[in-house]
Amino acid sequence: MSDVGAEVRDILAFHLGAEEQRLTDDTRLHEDLGADSLDVVEIVMSCEERFGVEIPNRAATSLSTVGDAVRCVEAQIEALATAQAQSKPRTKAVSRARTKRLRVALR
Repeated sequence: MSDVGAEVRDILAFHLGAEEQRLTDDTRLHEDLGADSLDVVEIVMSCEERFGVEIPNRAATSLSTVGDAVRCVEAQIEALATAQAQSKPRTKAVSRARTKRLRVALR
């Protein structure tokens, strides 16, 4: 499991009061964990704050499982890394090093 996955599961466990052993990729947020729409909003806000990303509403409303939440956060981190690498004029070596560090964080 990646560090991102572990941190997302920590957030889910905190907000939903679930045991981390129950939080497999296939665990459904609504049916299995009893999350309502307010829970999902709080989870998304916590993920945004912890990872420094913005999760679009359309992505947030489509989260069905724990795996969906992890993949969503990982995708936003990757998109942020790509945008930062493209937007700031840096040497190629610095950009590659920063992108590599962000990708390592995803593992």
